[in-house]
Amino acid sequence: MTGATNPKTRAELLAFLDTLGITVQTHDHPPLYTVADSQALRGTIAGGHTKNLFLKDKKDNFFLVTVDEEASVDLKQIHQLIGASSRVSFGKPEALMELLGVAPGSVTVFGLINDTSGKVKLVLDSTLMENAMINAHPLTNEATTSIASGDLLRFVEATGHDAVILKVSG
Repeated sequence: MTGATNPKTRAELLAFLDTLGITVQTHDHPPLYTVADSQALRGTIAGGHTKNLFLKDKKDNFFLVTVDEEASVDLKQIHQLIGASSRVSFGKPEALMELLGVAPGSVTVFGLINDTSGKVKLVLDSTLMENAMINAHPLTNEATTSIASGDLLRFVEATGHDAVILKVSG
Protein backbone atom coordinates (compact mmCIF):
# COMPACT_ATOMS: atom_id res chain seq x y z
CA MET A 1 0.00 0.00 0.00
CA THR A 2 1.43 3.30 -1.01
CA GLY A 3 -0.96 5.73 0.65
CA ALA A 4 -3.67 7.92 -0.81
CA THR A 5 -2.28 9.57 -3.90
CA ASN A 6 -3.51 13.02 -3.01
CA PRO A 7 -5.53 13.01 0.17
CA LYS A 8 -7.80 16.00 0.46
CA THR A 9 -6.81 18.83 2.77
CA ARG A 10 -8.95 20.45 5.43
CA ALA A 11 -9.56 23.38 3.06
CA GLU A 12 -10.67 21.03 0.26
CA LEU A 13 -13.02 19.21 2.64
CA LEU A 14 -14.58 22.48 3.81
CA ALA A 15 -14.93 23.64 0.19
CA PHE A 16 -16.66 20.34 -0.69
CA LEU A 17 -19.10 20.80 2.20
CA ASP A 18 -19.74 24.34 0.99
CA THR A 19 -20.58 23.10 -2.53
CA LEU A 20 -23.16 20.81 -0.92
CA GLY A 21 -24.68 23.82 0.83
CA ILE A 22 -23.63 22.46 4.21
CA THR A 23 -22.69 25.02 6.84
CA VAL A 24 -20.21 23.88 9.48
CA GLN A 25 -18.25 25.52 12.24
CA THR A 26 -14.59 24.60 12.70
CA HIS A 27 -12.63 25.23 15.89
CA ASP A 28 -8.82 25.17 15.87
CA HIS A 29 -6.96 23.65 18.81
CA PRO A 30 -3.68 21.88 19.65
CA PRO A 31 -3.35 18.37 18.16
CA LEU A 32 -5.63 15.86 19.89
CA TYR A 33 -4.73 12.18 19.73
CA THR A 34 -7.13 10.60 22.21
CA VAL A 35 -10.61 11.11 23.59
CA ALA A 36 -9.00 12.23 26.87
CA ASP A 37 -7.00 14.89 25.00
CA SER A 38 -10.17 16.04 23.29
CA GLN A 39 -12.14 16.29 26.49
CA ALA A 40 -9.37 18.25 28.21
CA LEU A 41 -8.71 20.77 25.44
CA ARG A 42 -11.77 21.30 23.30
CA GLY A 43 -13.58 23.73 25.56
CA THR A 44 -17.33 23.88 25.21
CA ILE A 45 -18.08 22.66 21.71
CA ALA A 46 -21.71 21.54 21.81
CA GLY A 47 -23.00 18.28 20.36
CA GLY A 48 -21.88 14.69 20.12
CA HIS A 49 -18.16 14.09 19.94
CA THR A 50 -16.94 11.14 17.93
CA LYS A 51 -14.67 8.19 18.50
CA ASN A 52 -13.71 6.34 15.33
CA LEU A 53 -12.69 2.72 14.92
CA PHE A 54 -11.00 1.75 11.65
CA LEU A 55 -11.51 -2.01 11.45
CA LYS A 56 -10.90 -4.84 9.01
CA ASP A 57 -11.94 -8.46 8.79
CA LYS A 58 -9.95 -11.44 7.54
CA LYS A 59 -11.18 -10.90 3.96
CA ASP A 60 -9.74 -7.35 3.95
CA ASN A 61 -13.13 -5.69 4.18
CA PHE A 62 -12.71 -2.32 5.89
CA PHE A 63 -15.13 -0.61 8.25
CA LEU A 64 -15.21 2.82 9.82
CA VAL A 65 -17.32 2.66 12.96
CA THR A 66 -18.15 6.10 14.35
CA VAL A 67 -19.60 6.22 17.87
CA ASP A 68 -19.97 8.76 20.67
CA GLU A 69 -16.69 9.39 22.49
CA GLU A 70 -18.07 7.82 25.68
CA ALA A 71 -19.42 4.70 23.95
CA SER A 72 -18.07 1.27 24.68
CA VAL A 73 -17.88 -1.16 21.76
CA ASP A 74 -17.49 -4.92 22.11
CA LEU A 75 -14.81 -5.68 19.53
CA LYS A 76 -15.31 -9.42 20.02
CA GLN A 77 -18.96 -9.18 18.93
CA ILE A 78 -19.18 -6.16 16.62
CA HIS A 79 -18.45 -8.21 13.50
CA GLN A 80 -21.89 -9.80 13.82
CA LEU A 81 -23.53 -6.37 13.83
CA ILE A 82 -21.63 -4.73 10.98
CA GLY A 83 -21.63 -7.63 8.51
CA ALA A 84 -17.95 -8.52 8.70
CA SER A 85 -16.92 -11.97 7.46
CA SER A 86 -14.97 -12.70 10.65
CA ARG A 87 -13.88 -11.09 13.87
CA VAL A 88 -12.34 -7.71 13.24
CA SER A 89 -9.03 -6.13 14.11
CA PHE A 90 -7.79 -2.58 13.80
CA GLY A 91 -6.72 -1.64 10.30
CA LYS A 92 -3.05 -0.83 9.83
CA PRO A 93 -1.89 2.80 9.54
CA GLU A 94 -0.89 2.20 5.89
CA ALA A 95 -4.43 1.10 5.01
CA LEU A 96 -5.86 4.03 6.95
CA MET A 97 -3.74 6.46 4.92
CA GLU A 98 -4.47 4.71 1.62
CA LEU A 99 -8.23 4.51 2.10
CA LEU A 100 -9.16 7.51 4.25
CA GLY A 101 -6.10 9.75 3.74
CA VAL A 102 -5.49 10.27 7.46
CA ALA A 103 -2.99 9.14 10.06
CA PRO A 104 -3.79 7.44 13.38
CA GLY A 105 -5.07 10.07 15.79
CA SER A 106 -6.89 11.88 12.99
CA VAL A 107 -9.41 9.17 12.04
CA THR A 108 -12.68 10.82 11.10
CA VAL A 109 -15.91 10.23 9.24
CA PHE A 110 -14.77 13.08 6.97
CA GLY A 111 -12.03 10.74 5.70
CA LEU A 112 -14.68 9.19 3.45
CA ILE A 113 -13.99 12.05 1.04
CA ASN A 114 -10.70 10.24 0.25
CA ASP A 115 -12.25 6.76 -0.18
CA THR A 116 -13.11 7.31 -3.83
CA SER A 117 -13.15 3.56 -4.52
CA GLY A 118 -15.79 2.94 -1.85
CA LYS A 119 -13.79 0.27 -0.02
CA VAL A 120 -14.75 1.42 3.47
CA LYS A 121 -18.16 0.59 4.92
CA LEU A 122 -19.35 3.31 7.31
CA VAL A 123 -21.31 2.41 10.42
CA LEU A 124 -22.71 5.29 12.46
CA ASP A 125 -23.87 4.41 15.96
CA SER A 126 -27.55 5.21 16.41
CA THR A 127 -26.89 6.75 19.83
CA LEU A 128 -24.40 9.23 18.33
CA MET A 129 -26.88 10.16 15.61
CA GLU A 130 -29.45 11.25 18.23
CA ASN A 131 -27.36 14.44 18.62
CA ALA A 132 -28.44 17.47 16.59
CA MET A 133 -24.75 18.33 16.07
CA ILE A 134 -21.86 15.92 15.48
CA ASN A 135 -18.21 16.91 15.98
CA ALA A 136 -15.35 15.33 14.05
CA HIS A 137 -11.82 16.15 12.95
CA PRO A 138 -11.69 17.85 9.50
CA LEU A 139 -8.94 15.44 8.28
CA THR A 140 -6.54 16.83 10.90
CA ASN A 141 -6.51 16.43 14.66
CA GLU A 142 -5.70 20.14 15.04
CA ALA A 143 -9.33 21.19 14.63
CA THR A 144 -12.88 20.05 15.32
CA THR A 145 -15.71 20.60 12.85
CA SER A 146 -19.32 20.73 14.02
CA ILE A 147 -21.91 19.54 11.50
CA ALA A 148 -25.65 18.95 11.82
CA SER A 149 -26.38 15.22 11.94
CA GLY A 150 -28.63 15.43 8.86
CA ASP A 151 -25.90 17.28 6.97
CA LEU A 152 -23.41 14.60 7.99
CA LEU A 153 -25.63 12.03 6.28
CA ARG A 154 -25.77 14.26 3.17
CA PHE A 155 -21.95 14.47 3.18
CA VAL A 156 -21.62 10.69 3.48
CA GLU A 157 -23.99 10.10 0.57
CA ALA A 158 -22.22 12.76 -1.52
CA THR A 159 -18.99 10.76 -1.15
CA GLY A 160 -20.73 7.71 -2.62
CA HIS A 161 -21.08 5.84 0.67
CA ASP A 162 -24.12 4.47 2.43
CA ALA A 163 -24.66 5.75 5.94
CA VAL A 164 -25.49 2.59 7.85
CA ILE A 165 -26.95 3.54 11.23
CA LEU A 166 -26.82 0.73 13.78
CA LYS A 167 -26.78 0.35 17.55
CA VAL A 168 -23.17 -0.78 18.04
CA SER A 169 -22.36 0.75 21.43
CA GLY A 170 -23.07 -0.77 24.80
